[in-house]
Amino acid sequence: MNIFLIFVRDETFYNLLPENLNRLMADSGKARVMALPPLGIQTLAPIVRQHGHQVRMFDTCHPQMKSADILQAVRDEKPDVIAFSLMSTTTYAETKGMAQQIKAVAPDSPIIVGGVFASMNAAQILRDCSAVDCVGVGEGEELLPDYLDNLNDPGAVAGLVWRNGDEVTSNEPRPLLENLDQYPYPDRTSLPIDYIEALPLDVPAVFSLDKFCTVQTTRGCPFNCIYCDIPAYSKHRWRYRSPESVIGEMQELNDSGFRSIYLTDDHFLLKRDRIQDICNGIIGRNFDFHWSCEGRVDSNAIDQMALMSKANCKALMFGIESGTQKVLDRLGKKQTLEQIEYAVDEAKKNGIERTHGFFLIGSPGETKEDIMESFRFAARLKLDTFNFGRLCVYRGTPLWNEYVEKGIIDDERDWYKWFKCSDIDPTVLPGETLNNIRMKGYAGLFARRIVSRPIQSYKLIRYLGRNMELSDIIKLISSPFTKRPYYREPELPAKMIDLGLKEPIRDC
Repeated sequence: MNIFLIFVRDETFYNLLPENLNRLMADSGKARVMALPPLGIQTLAPIVRQHGHQVRMFDTCHPQMKSADILQAVRDEKPDVIAFSLMSTTTYAETKGMAQQIKAVAPDSPIIVGGVFASMNAAQILRDCSAVDCVGVGEGEELLPDYLDNLNDPGAVAGLVWRNGDEVTSNEPRPLLENLDQYPYPDRTSLPIDYIEALPLDVPAVFSLDKFCTVQTTRGCPFNCIYCDIPAYSKHRWRYRSPESVIGEMQELNDSGFRSIYLTDDHFLLKRDRIQDICNGIIGRNFDFHWSCEGRVDSNAIDQMALMSKANCKALMFGIESGTQKVLDRLGKKQTLEQIEYAVDEAKKNGIERTHGFFLIGSPGETKEDIMESFRFAARLKLDTFNFGRLCVYRGTPLWNEYVEKGIIDDERDWYKWFKCSDIDPTVLPGETLNNIRMKGYAGLFARRIVSRPIQSYKLIRYLGRNMELSDIIKLISSPFTKRPYYREPELPAKMIDLGLKEPIRDC
């Protein structure tokens, strides 16, 4: 059979590489896009091929892989099955629209969707979008081939939610995969795209022009932060590939010329012995690439920073979230300020070139002083880069369930939406107030960094300057103080719309 695997992008999270940088690179005949590769469809493609099927992948960040292009490919090739990777609520509307267009020209080609958002909202999607025939809930490595083998008997496919006449039928759940080593490595060559390691902002921050890709060495998360849906999706379990499997994939990437690798694991740092084996494997084989990852500050593998640095780990991202214990506890982080300081210090002391801190503002009950303390805390830390985003709520998270119980969100009518907490929660500071506090906080943070760590600040600017014009660096640094227009108007809960409210009613 001929299978189409389609990854629909949120247009706010990618950019084409600027032409002045594109000219510096040898012509590869591919589009160069500042974005993370679509690892989900790249993972499924070789597995589907192993089962005897033909596969064509689409990533809508490519200039010639937009809706009209995919629709024409459907007309020309008449695929037997179309599979969408639906990871986030932010791409549901675009995916729904494309599915409807495809169904209109290929009514006999079944459409299946999978991914985190699809798994969390399987029945709702089928009731809302008649063009979608079924949803694969959970991991797709075994589910998708099973579905392809049973197109005429969808009831036989564990993990499938499907439309049975006018009814939505949910088959028995499919268990989590236990042996992650058994599958082929992802297909990183079929898409005509070179992915660039960057922040795809209005002012693109290009970290490297090296050949770039992502690798997933673990899955899931055993923690329970109130804003994250991964624990629910992974049933609060953390699973990992063996060091031998990881090193085997890295050998293939190294031999293929990849020189920058980002580990997409939610928590790479959870198992000390495994990290030692992977790092020693990288060192022993003398790989040419550099790599980066994310991790929790309370991991027992923080003491492996020296070995990670020796293995050419250049960047480490920490989910810090807040500079007050009160807010950390409210977010369910189960980490302390002391652990944060220690982890960042250890990373810098042991040679990690770039440390990044993710912070959140606009949490329930958070005050202006709490937010300003987060900025002061960030200034004391030995972070190289940081960002302060507003807390958002998505279906499948503990915070969403909390808002449903409080009557703020209607789970039946709001399931496809996401919200900034400041737009819907009366205990959260208003958005305009948060923006003003953030600008003030950034001003103080930048001033303290320049005065207290001038050499580190200079090195960062020089690092960015390798691939950015000075004018763009100035725009990037000044961007926190510039009010940017919304890419899309924020949505509101159905109950607020019913009442004609544009913002929650806040008591004094």
